[in-house]
Amino acid sequence: MEKLDLQALGLRALNEKLQKQTDETNQKDWEIINPRGSHAIAVGVDAPINVTVRGSTGYYCGGMNKQAHIHVDGSAGPGVAENMMSGIITIEGDASQYAGATGHGGTLVIRGNAASRCGISMKGIDIVVHGNIGHMSAFMAQSGNLVVCGDAGDALGDSIYEARLFVRGSVKSLGADCIEKEMRPKHLEILRGLLEKGECDAKPEEFKRYGSARQLYNFKIDNAY
Repeated sequence: MEKLDLQALGLRALNEKLQKQTDETNQKDWEIINPRGSHAIAVGVDAPINVTVRGSTGYYCGGMNKQAHIHVDGSAGPGVAENMMSGIITIEGDASQYAGATGHGGTLVIRGNAASRCGISMKGIDIVVHGNIGHMSAFMAQSGNLVVCGDAGDALGDSIYEARLFVRGSVKSLGADCIEKEMRPKHLEILRGLLEKGECDAKPEEFKRYGSARQLYNFKIDNAY
């Protein structure tokens, strides 16, 4: 494992090193020390490498990630895994606002809680939260899966499209056009796989499923008055 001291190396040089890795690279394992809550750590990585961050991070850690497995041994600031394409990002602590925003693919695992707007405008990413999530989570979520082992705040799934939301605990309120839906066998199988990937010991049968009522897909003249 190659160790990178962020305070000594600087953010630009550190990210350049990680971004230069390719599918054929020999150096697969990287360790970042002294992150001290810095922003934009390990953004734009596009290689099947393992990156471990020893401490908490600031804004946009792991943004635009492709292929890499990024492990944050601490908590993450706003926008972790923003616009993620593939790979896995694991947060050992809590995540701040809009975790996994606009994510197109890959898996984001948050072992603690996530703040407001978790999964906002998600476009295919899978997000597994061991704890609770804040208000307006999955706002305008288009596709992908959001798994919450704890509780969800106000306006869950507001203006949702076709993403699937699985919540084990209580939901304070549902957003516009978001409803509880039947949990069918195929959904239990999807959820079982996500729980395994997120290393959760919860059972799929303990969850409820939420999704779009599909009433906002078409313009209705009555709503214009």
